[in-house]
Amino acid sequence: MPLTKSLEKMLELPLFQGMSKTDMNKVLAHTPLGFENYSNGKTIVEEGSECAYLYFLLRGNITAISKAYDNSYRITETLSAPDILQPECLFGFTQRFTKSFVADGPCQMVRISKREIVNLSDEYQIFRINILNMVSTQSQRVSRLLWRTPPKDIRSKIIHFVGSRCIHPAGEKILYVKMEDLGHLLSESRLNISRELNKMAEEKVIDLTRGVIHFHALEQLI
Repeated sequence: MPLTKSLEKMLELPLFQGMSKTDMNKVLAHTPLGFENYSNGKTIVEEGSECAYLYFLLRGNITAISKAYDNSYRITETLSAPDILQPECLFGFTQRFTKSFVADGPCQMVRISKREIVNLSDEYQIFRINILNMVSTQSQRVSRLLWRTPPKDIRSKIIHFVGSRCIHPAGEKILYVKMEDLGHLLSESRLNISRELNKMAEEKVIDLTRGVIHFHALEQLI
């Protein structure tokens, strides 16, 4: 079976990097793959749903939505192909998605069941190593966050608050939160938070409307 453009995209995904086209053709011949196309605004995965499959974004963009437990704020971020949706949720203590994912324009996904992921890991060493690398990297990233010097000024606190809650600490992010709630979360007064956000808006590094803070490219502020 020849590789199509979509399947070429799969070779760019972290789990398949290093695999030869011959091995990839074997995977395609023997592994059930669920290719699906989503229109703009269509929900791909709901927060709290069981993670029984790995979802791979092959084409287009999707929006990841994260919510606080008490619903006091939420953060959205844009993910671009190629990408994988929360592979760390496939195994472990809680095997459920912690975010919702919605199509941001037309996009193409492929999903592989947990059983097939285990089979691929058994058969292909490079696939197994890629999984270990991915999970280890995620664990190390979280561990390092605890040892970084805490942000001291208000702007740094805001940026750290958003970046530490996102999948990728770069790109477009939107924080939906009341000024008073954000001040409480950052141990700052509402007035000081408001002053800093308005200053950032004047510098055109964010767009600010009532209850919405739009970061165009978070990496430019870190």
